[in-house]
Amino acid sequence: MNTEKSLPSVWISATPLLLLIGLIGGVVALYGDNALGGASQVALLVASAFCVAVGLATRHLTFEMLDAAIKEKMSAIAVAMLILLLIGALGGSWMVSGIVPTMIYYGVQFLHPTWFLVCACIISALVSVMTGSSWTTIATVGIALMSIGVALGFTEGWVAGAIISGAYFGDKISPLSDTTVMASSTVGTPLFTHISYMLRTTIPTFCVALVTYMIVGIITGAHGHGDVEGVRTALAATFNISPWLLIVPGITAIMIARRWNTLVILFLGIAMACVAAVFSQSELLFEIAGAGERTEVNAIRGMMTMIYGSTSLDTGVESLNSLVATRGMSGMMNTIWLFVCAMTFGAAMTATGMLESLMRALLKLAHGTISLISSTVATGIFMNMSMSDQYLAIIVTGSMYKETYEKQGYESRLLSRTIEDSATVTSVLVPWNTCGMTQSSVLGVSALVYAPYCVFNYLSPLMTILVTYIMRHRLEPKVNKN
Repeated sequence: MNTEKSLPSVWISATPLLLLIGLIGGVVALYGDNALGGASQVALLVASAFCVAVGLATRHLTFEMLDAAIKEKMSAIAVAMLILLLIGALGGSWMVSGIVPTMIYYGVQFLHPTWFLVCACIISALVSVMTGSSWTTIATVGIALMSIGVALGFTEGWVAGAIISGAYFGDKISPLSDTTVMASSTVGTPLFTHISYMLRTTIPTFCVALVTYMIVGIITGAHGHGDVEGVRTALAATFNISPWLLIVPGITAIMIARRWNTLVILFLGIAMACVAAVFSQSELLFEIAGAGERTEVNAIRGMMTMIYGSTSLDTGVESLNSLVATRGMSGMMNTIWLFVCAMTFGAAMTATGMLESLMRALLKLAHGTISLISSTVATGIFMNMSMSDQYLAIIVTGSMYKETYEKQGYESRLLSRTIEDSATVTSVLVPWNTCGMTQSSVLGVSALVYAPYCVFNYLSPLMTILVTYIMRHRLEPKVNKN
C-alpha cells in the first residue's frame, strides 16, 4: 500500500469514479437495455484511461505498476470467465434438450400466478441455502423460474428481482457460502456466530421482500396473466415433453447438495443434456443444424450449435419464441468483455492509489456507532462499484475496518454482519460488477432493469443501519466499557 503522503488527494481520486458514473448514465440514456452490449465497456475503458492519465500526470503511477495490477485482477477472474462460458452452454443445452421446457410445462400448471413471485423467491432462497451459491441457484432453478414467470405474464424485472432476492438471501446466511465464510473469517468472527447475528437484519429484510412480492402478485393476479394453456400447448407441439427429462436437474441437484466442484457440476449437466437431446429432441437437433438429412453428423452439428451458438425455434407463439431462444457460450462473450474492462478500471484505481485515498477518507468519517456502520455500508457499496468484484469488496472492507472496530470496542460480528449487508448483496445491483454482469447474462435481463425489483438486495444496507440505530444503546455501553 502507498504511504499517505504519496497518495493523490480525495478530490482527484474521486474524478475517475464520477466520470464512470456519468458515462454509464449517458450510455443508459442512449442505449437503454442494450447498454451492456458494448457501450458500457467503452465507458469503462475511457474511465480507466482517464485514471491512468491522471496517475501518470501526478506521478502516482508507472506503467510497471499498472501492468502488475492488471495481471493480478485478470488472474482473479479467470475461473469466473470459464464458469460463465459453461453456464451459457448449460442454458442452451437444457433448453433445446427439453429440460427447461418440461419444467415450464409443469411449473405453469402448479405455480399459481398470484403466489408465483413469493414462491420464486422462497424456492431460490431454499436452493441457495442448501447450495451456498447464488450463482449456481440462478443458473439452474433461476432460469426455469424466469421462463415460468414470463410465461405467466409477469414482467422480466419482477421475476428476476424475486429470484435474485431469494438467491442472495440464501447465499448470505448459508454456512456453505463462500461469501459468508469470507466475511466472517476476514474479521475473525466464528462462522455460526456471524450467521446467527446476521439473522437480526436478514430475516426482517427478507420478510419485507416477501410481503412486497405477495402484494404485487395479488394486485397483478386480479388483472389476469399470460395464456397458460396456450403456452403448454405450444411447448408440447415443439418439444417432446416428458417427466423423465427432470432426472437431469434432479441429478444436478444431488451433485450440488454434495458440494461437487462447480465446473464439474456444470460440465456434467451439459453432458447429460446432450444425451437427453439425442434421445428426446433429435428432430430439433436436425432443425438447428439446418440440414435436411437425418444423419449422425448433422445431429452432432446441431448438438454443438446448441452448446456454443444461438438457437431460434418457432413454437407458433411469438412471446414463447423469445423465451425458448438460446445464446449458448457465444451469448456470454459480452459479459466476459465487460469483465475484462471492469477489472481494468479496478486495476487502474488500485495502482494509482486513488482507491486507497478514497477508503481512508471514508474511514475518517466514522466516529460514533451510527456513523461507523454507515461508513462501513458506504465502503462496501463503493468497493463493489470501484473494484467491480464482490470478493474484493468483502476482503478490502473487512481489512480496512477491522482495527477500527477493535480499538473502539465493537464486537467483530457487528463488522462481519455489516459487510454482508452491504458488500455481499449489492454487488448484483452494479451493472459492471462481476455479479451484476453474470446474472444479467444468465437471466437475460439487464441489471438496470431488474435492480429496482431486487427488494431484499437494496433494503439490506438500509436495514442494517436502521437496526443499528434501534440497538445503538445496547452497542454503545460495550464501547464505553473498553
